[in-house]
Amino acid sequence: MNCLIYLRVSTKEQAQTNESEGYSIAAQRKACTKLVQEKGWTLIDEYTDRGESARSAHRPMLQEMLKRVKEDKLIDAVVVHKIDRLARNLKDHVEITATLQKAKVGLVSVVENIEDTASGKLVEGIHAIVAEFYSSNLAAEVQKGMLEKMKQGGWPHQAPLGYKNIREGTRNVAIVVPDPETAPHVKEAFNLYATGDFSLDDINDFFFDRGMTNKKNSKKTMAHVTISNMLTNPFYTGVVRYKGIEYPGQHEVLISRQLFQKVKSIYEIRNHGVAVRTRKNNHYLKGTLYCADCGSRFSIDTAKGKYTYFFCLGTKRGRGCTHTKHVAAADMEAQVEELYENVQLSKANADKLSKRFDEELISKQSTNAMEKDLLARRISKLAQEQDKLMKAYYAEAIPLNLLKKEQNRIADEMAVSQNRMEIIDMQLGELRETLDLALEIATQCGFGYKTASDNVRKFYNKAFFEKILIKNGKIVDKEFTDLFHDLLTEGSDKRSLVGDGGLEPPTPCL
Repeated sequence: MNCLIYLRVSTKEQAQTNESEGYSIAAQRKACTKLVQEKGWTLIDEYTDRGESARSAHRPMLQEMLKRVKEDKLIDAVVVHKIDRLARNLKDHVEITATLQKAKVGLVSVVENIEDTASGKLVEGIHAIVAEFYSSNLAAEVQKGMLEKMKQGGWPHQAPLGYKNIREGTRNVAIVVPDPETAPHVKEAFNLYATGDFSLDDINDFFFDRGMTNKKNSKKTMAHVTISNMLTNPFYTGVVRYKGIEYPGQHEVLISRQLFQKVKSIYEIRNHGVAVRTRKNNHYLKGTLYCADCGSRFSIDTAKGKYTYFFCLGTKRGRGCTHTKHVAAADMEAQVEELYENVQLSKANADKLSKRFDEELISKQSTNAMEKDLLARRISKLAQEQDKLMKAYYAEAIPLNLLKKEQNRIADEMAVSQNRMEIIDMQLGELRETLDLALEIATQCGFGYKTASDNVRKFYNKAFFEKILIKNGKIVDKEFTDLFHDLLTEGSDKRSLVGDGGLEPPTPCL
């Protein structure tokens, strides 16, 4: 009697071990070979699937064996160690045994006694059902274990970019910690993207320059989806998300909640295609010039490979804009240089403003302390709400959709409060230094802008102007950012230069 042996283990670890009886390849082979020898049969061949799950019949060596029994009429039986080696669900078991029966090939199990009778077939079916139950129950237990680990702040998967998986302690517990080689670059990538000046391609190039490449090919940049997943993954803020629910993590936070929310907002806007594209003609005035007629942004293009000009996007998008004039890039650059000369703050006015800063900063000390106390109470209350919300969900007192909705609300409110707390926590001495720096820049912006590189000019424009308005090819108006509006606008009320939010530092590059 000629027979084939089929062997299978579901994990790579089992495939490499030689000792676990009933599980390892070696143990199964030994048991099957012994049965064949005892019965005096002839072993024709052996088929082995290593590290393949029996929850699916699409296993390469199983399919090869089934193809063999269909074609080779000399095969009389297939020997397995246990029925669950063949399949772990009843549907696949029935299909496999039907194929064997059609080819008139018997199924022999070393462990289970399968007789070619009605009662034998019943016993075989029961074994198949038990195998399916074991597989389903095992999967449920794995999911249950993963959920419990998530609830406890753990992370059972591959660590996200910037972290690494390690094991620590006598219990060899798996944890996630920041990767000292990549974590600093991930932090910097979030900060770069938050400026709005860097695309996914730019972040990818940033990583590539620092040796962070595609795992499959070290000479290529990462896949775009890797960067997208990083920028939208709340794990970096200390949160673990499992099946749409967020749990407090135990790992070290890399990114503040406020920074993550800002990055997420920029990403979502760009994902809908309304962000300024930065790959082609990335001129330092791009994103600053706007049409005074229709409010559309000015874009830039090059004609005949050498003539670079700005034009109103409203004329191309059918917004009824009458600004059809193209403005040479060189002409626009010269006008902006002159604008900086005109708005530059005089030394006398700078001295007056400096004295007012001192008076206002002193009065701010007492109000800051009171507001900080209120914010601390608010953050504590939100944390208690978050805790009660999770307990209610665990107790099945609230549905999943309400949990997610409330989690998002609490996260947003906490981000606002924490952001305000960070601003208040800024030492008044540091704020004084920031104001002095802003004054210094404002009194030298004409010369500074004229002598700056293109990259620094871009930072100047973003720091000084929300918009520079163009009509008939000429600058007709401008809108300063909040910081420089109070310093440079003649009609502004400079009695409240340090408002409720304080003055945030200008771009460091300036």
